[in-house]
Amino acid sequence: MHTRTLGQGLEVSAIGLGCMGMSQSYGANPGTRDEMIGVIRSAVDSGVTFFDTAEVYGPYENEELVGEALQPIRGEVVVATKFGWRIEDGRSVGLDSRPERIAEVADASLRRLRTDVIDLFYQHRVDPDVPIEDVAGAVGDLVRAGKVRHFGLSEASAATIRRAHAVYPVTAVQSEYSLWTRDPEAAVLPVLGELGIGFVPFSPLGKGFLTGTVSTDTAFSEGDVRATIPRFTEENRAANQVLVDQVAALAAANGATPGQVALAWLLARQPWIVPIPGTRRTARIEENAGATRVALSADERADLDALATRVGVHGDRYNAFHLGLVGR
Repeated sequence: MHTRTLGQGLEVSAIGLGCMGMSQSYGANPGTRDEMIGVIRSAVDSGVTFFDTAEVYGPYENEELVGEALQPIRGEVVVATKFGWRIEDGRSVGLDSRPERIAEVADASLRRLRTDVIDLFYQHRVDPDVPIEDVAGAVGDLVRAGKVRHFGLSEASAATIRRAHAVYPVTAVQSEYSLWTRDPEAAVLPVLGELGIGFVPFSPLGKGFLTGTVSTDTAFSEGDVRATIPRFTEENRAANQVLVDQVAALAAANGATPGQVALAWLLARQPWIVPIPGTRRTARIEENAGATRVALSADERADLDALATRVGVHGDRYNAFHLGLVGR
């Protein structure tokens, strides 16, 4: 797999791996720890060098899993994790990006990840009670202390990105972005291009919908976050199917899968975009890696853009609580 460069010269594989689903959010039985370690290591075999986790995934379990899986090859990969939640009794209970808390999280994440430096440290959600300048300064202190290499933001607004970057250079911004979640295009992507900051789309396959494996007949298991998302009601899935059908038709014409087309569309948007699809299966990792070899023509990309704009998307991408945490 070829590589791409995020901000501040951070080089990573063109497609990374989001590891959250190996510990939470997509059903009660993600697989055994040994199975998930095997999946992560298979990603390295497929050329993936960029791995995404967070203290709140589990909580804590996902960082421990990623740390164990990558310890033997730690020098060959880039590991991103996140701070910004207050965690009590094994669950997140609110935001907390106070500088002293950021320092505590960094030390704890270093232990769980079995490493002496965090390659990319994101603020998971913007904390309205802590000035972003203080957050950027705290991460800058961690960089100077040798505990962190790069600073990132997740689901931040264009204005917040500018303010943070003025204090300490932002390497990457992570937000949901795909053919059916186009929110970053209006304000965030132009700012990133202007400031030389990379973009890391999570849920680039629409939480599985754009792969064609989710239909109106899909019954989500207990613990699957999609059961709580308006976009995944049966009615909205039926309304959104026309976009998936077009992606599937284009995939068939290109000898690819729908997921590969959805990822190829993202890769073609900007050379500094690096999607991080999540999976629990080695076969999916290999399939996703193959998206780097799918070359959509300008006409094909324009057709997808036009269809997505014309059809629109039915249903919000988060429930009301989580929608209130993004775009600050």
